[in-house]
Order: sequence, then structure tokens, then C-alpha cells
Amino acid sequence: MDIPEIDIEQAQRLLEDGATFVDVRDPDSFQASHIPGAVHIGDHNVKGFVDATDKNSHVVVYCYRGHSSLGATAFLRDHGFTNVASLTGGFTAWHAAGGSAEPGAAASGD
Repeated sequence: MDIPEIDIEQAQRLLEDGATFVDVRDPDSFQASHIPGAVHIGDHNVKGFVDATDKNSHVVVYCYRGHSSLGATAFLRDHGFTNVASLTGGFTAWHAAGGSAEPGAAASGD
């Protein structure tokens, strides 16, 4: 199965359009800095995310460098998500490109 990927420019447009961004990095990294509005997902809350999220909405998954997010994207596709893609280069590329970020408390459910 080909895993859809998007570049930073596409991701920035989707962020502006209200897409859901999913951060699959460790909780401390998420706490330190994440893409604005991102939802932190891990084994402890992925079922709730899958159950509560519109499967046709735009979802962008990211990790540190764009590797782990490929597996997470495949997982979401396997669970019915139709508009999900992995961010090429992950948060590292996002940050290097000057993408906005925010610190903050972990999302509810963490």
C-alpha cells in the first residue's frame, strides 16, 4: 500500500484550512512544542480518536522526521480514514521551514 505523504507547503495550507494535525511523537516532545492545534495520539488514546473523528476529514500525521508517521497514517487508513497523509520530514522539517509551533499542555485524554 502506498502511504500518502505531503510536503510542508501543502501541510501549511491544510493547517490554514482547519485540517486535524496528529502528533505521534513522545509526550514530552509534544509538550515542549507542536504544530498549533495538533492532537497528541498514542496507544492510550488512539481508539478514542478513531471513534470520534470524521473519517472523511483532512488529517495530517507527523512525527520527528517523517518515518513513524508513515505507520500511523497506514493505521488510520486501515481504520477508514480517507483523507489522511504523513508529513514528509516530520516536525523537524516543519520547524526548519519556519512553520508555526506552540508549547502547551498535552491534549485531553493524555
